[in-house]
Amino acid sequence: MHTKVEKERVKRMKRHTAYMRAYEDLSFLNREDLRPVRLQLELLKPELILREEGITSTVVVFGSTRTESRAKIEPMVETLQKRLAARPDDRRLAAQLAVARRLLAKTRYYDEARKFAHLVSRACQADGRCDYVIVTGGGPGIMEAANRGAHDAGAKSIGLNITLPLEQVPNPYITPELCFQFHYFALRKMHFMMRAKAMVAFPGGYGTMDELFEALTLVQTGKVKSLPVILFGEEFWSRAVDFEFLRDEGVIAPEDLDLFRYAETAQEAWDKIQDYYDKHGGSGLPPGALRKTRKGRK
Repeated sequence: MHTKVEKERVKRMKRHTAYMRAYEDLSFLNREDLRPVRLQLELLKPELILREEGITSTVVVFGSTRTESRAKIEPMVETLQKRLAARPDDRRLAAQLAVARRLLAKTRYYDEARKFAHLVSRACQADGRCDYVIVTGGGPGIMEAANRGAHDAGAKSIGLNITLPLEQVPNPYITPELCFQFHYFALRKMHFMMRAKAMVAFPGGYGTMDELFEALTLVQTGKVKSLPVILFGEEFWSRAVDFEFLRDEGVIAPEDLDLFRYAETAQEAWDKIQDYYDKHGGSGLPPGALRKTRKGRK
């Protein structure tokens, strides 16, 4: 029979974190020494869920979080116009209005991203298949548009969210069971590429450039199988990145310009992906599936 003091000691032992099972002890799992374990878990959890959901291949879509729908940007432009009319000498307001107008012009990319995701999802997720599933970074802007297009088609889509100092909220169009959250950018990038059959980059900033050049480098060096990379909006990309200058300076090879193609519309982007697999094979779709979607389009 234990004494009262002994019983109290046992209670304290059982309350202490040392007594917790290791996998239940969050303070232990978050220690710096456990980073390799966290990396492994962050690789494994989405992988297992994607397998269980039958996701065989993906199409990666990314672009600016600031490229919103016209319905969101137009009120911003109207508000700034009214404020500037009241203070016509305010240069800061004039600059803000100029940027807002450029964002308004870019709303067409939101529309095209939505159309593109709808085209791909409708063509490749028929008969219960989960081929060419749209995957985005899970946030607003172009990512929302792509997830929304898949949602419009009644299809699945994936969101690979990332923890940031300013909390990123998943957009509402991701398939709930395919909405993931990552801490490590490196693991998130791995999941973007592991099942990718194509990559489509819309105009964007640092994050978009990061993802694009990561993908181009992996393809260039043969670390991943060659895949079609589509840059949406030649006018933007040819000014944002002078690829010809890089070639002429000798820092990339002439054939490196063949690693990507430009597109201006959703249909053109999808056609170029299909053209690529018509030529190279290895689409991962049933025989003739890509050709059928081309012939069957209106």
